[in-house]
Amino acid sequence: MRRTPELRVSDLRQYHYCPRVVYYQYVMPVDKKTTYKMEKGKAAQEELEELEKRRKLKAYGLENGRRRFNWWLHSQSLGLSGRPDMIIETEDALYPVDFKYTRGRPQKNHMFQLAGYALILEESEGRPVEKGFIYLIPQKDAVVSEITREKKQECLQILDQIRDMVENEKFPDPPSTRAKCVDCEYQNYCRDVW
Repeated sequence: MRRTPELRVSDLRQYHYCPRVVYYQYVMPVDKKTTYKMEKGKAAQEELEELEKRRKLKAYGLENGRRRFNWWLHSQSLGLSGRPDMIIETEDALYPVDFKYTRGRPQKNHMFQLAGYALILEESEGRPVEKGFIYLIPQKDAVVSEITREKKQECLQILDQIRDMVENEKFPDPPSTRAKCVDCEYQNYCRDVW
């Protein structure tokens, strides 16, 4: 049996959105199409990072703290790594922050990504991580996310599901909501959907 590669925190978000995205990345690596939404989000994120360096932490409901951008996180025991867009470090806590170029409120898949960062930070820094933020770029709004023990446990279960899918090369069903497929970079490979 082939050994499962180390997983990325973004796999938690992708798997919850559509497991096929993760399948295509690990089991059947194919070229993916960069979408307009992806390009727009990347440019907006770079601009936001520059602005964040000069701003106060008021948008996050914090008085003070230190921002750390693109801090590489890794956990050998979890087999998980990732690079959050920003981490706010205060005297008492660490807060992972993910910038999202999306309209509307954060979805559950975004919360799983924050919880994945929390798991690694807790292990590497030895401090509990109980909150994070999704910064919605178009709305210029930081949405707080409680990172509960249950959410962290659910992340661990999702990691097990991903590993099972990859190791056993199980092709997952498409998402129940086909609207997710419209902007997908892998839509050309899902002929059963289109």
